[in-house]
Amino acid sequence: MPAHVPNAGLTRRDLLKRTGGLAALAAFTAACGGNTGRPSSGGGSGGTKANLSQWYHQYGETGTQQAATRYAKAYTDSNVSVQWTPGDYDAKLASGLLSSKGPDVFEGHFNIAMVKSNQVVALDDIMADVKDDFQPGDLATNTLDGKIYGVRMIIDPQVIYYRKSLLDKAGIKPPETIDDLISAAKELTTNKVKGIFVGNDGGNVMGGPAVYASGGTLLTDDNKPGFTGDSTAQAFGKLHELYASKSVLLGAPTDWWDPTAINQGLVAMQFIGMWAVPGMQKALGDDIGVIPFPKLDAQSKPAVYSGGWTQFVSAKSPNVDAAKKFVKWLWIDKEDYQEDWSLSYGFHIPPRKSLAAKASKLQSGVAADTVKLTQDHGYTDNPAWTPKMGTAFTDLLTNVIKKGADPAAEIAKAEKTVNAELQRLFG
Repeated sequence: MPAHVPNAGLTRRDLLKRTGGLAALAAFTAACGGNTGRPSSGGGSGGTKANLSQWYHQYGETGTQQAATRYAKAYTDSNVSVQWTPGDYDAKLASGLLSSKGPDVFEGHFNIAMVKSNQVVALDDIMADVKDDFQPGDLATNTLDGKIYGVRMIIDPQVIYYRKSLLDKAGIKPPETIDDLISAAKELTTNKVKGIFVGNDGGNVMGGPAVYASGGTLLTDDNKPGFTGDSTAQAFGKLHELYASKSVLLGAPTDWWDPTAINQGLVAMQFIGMWAVPGMQKALGDDIGVIPFPKLDAQSKPAVYSGGWTQFVSAKSPNVDAAKKFVKWLWIDKEDYQEDWSLSYGFHIPPRKSLAAKASKLQSGVAADTVKLTQDHGYTDNPAWTPKMGTAFTDLLTNVIKKGADPAAEIAKAEKTVNAELQRLFG
């Protein structure tokens, strides 16, 4: 199960992230209930320890909850309690951040509204000495107006894994362009195996990568729509061409984030996250290769969506300084815990470059290949991309991919929504 999926064209955690989570649900004002997860007494002055509440969503990997609790117990400068939230974590968190009963420290995904709503505090002081040890994108996705508001906890690249034996048997090289991908999917399709699985909705999850692999961006550096070019329209048309080719698996037992389809031999290729590598290796051994989302043409580059989770400090915490100190200890200083969190339960890249470079499980095979592709072609979320923008973009993709709508016309519709949101945010 993934720790995070993208916002652009998503399905599941449209779900948790990029829908914006927190601030997206800022209007959600219901109380959290009696069990807030925060210890009943305050602290932090007069020589007493501060009481801190740390909130997590429910990870799918066995052992993660126990690990989070173990880390908290090992911290001696404050009393840290862990709240593990199954179900709708975003709604619970949005409510908690509006009250005094919410978390001191929490995980989530950065959005500009979190700053405008005064939900989080800047963490530049604890990040000052290690900024160069984070990938630029992992800093940028948590930065607004030059201030860093979160510490990346894990990186979840999303790529295309394939059965090497099936491509070899068909005499097919790993696709380098979107046209190559379409051709390979067709050639690999038989009466028993489909060429590729990209989600039961037909491929919305690839919408963001298609933008970047055609030379665009969702938003430009100066916060304008970056998905409106002719090349991006062409890339969206290619996604429809893939869908219409009858080489895409639909109606799979689970959706794109789960490796069941490729593991059970239902497809030769699958778009999925790195979190699935252990499960694929268990089922398929070394018969796994990996490629990024292919480039549109010779003038563009491949793309890898680099998702993940980030740790924040709530602006409503009565112990902000103690909370920042704990975040620094766990997600900056404690490298052994950071590696444990990324690689002992699921399979993710530790955000610290120095740690990823020496993590033994990432040094060979398809894992090392995925890390390299992420470093070379990864892109992250722009915090100015709002849930409303994401909905408009998803509608664009659905209309083009499944219904065959004109890409340029659908882009124009989405562009209006995005421009209206940008005007609201930036004037």
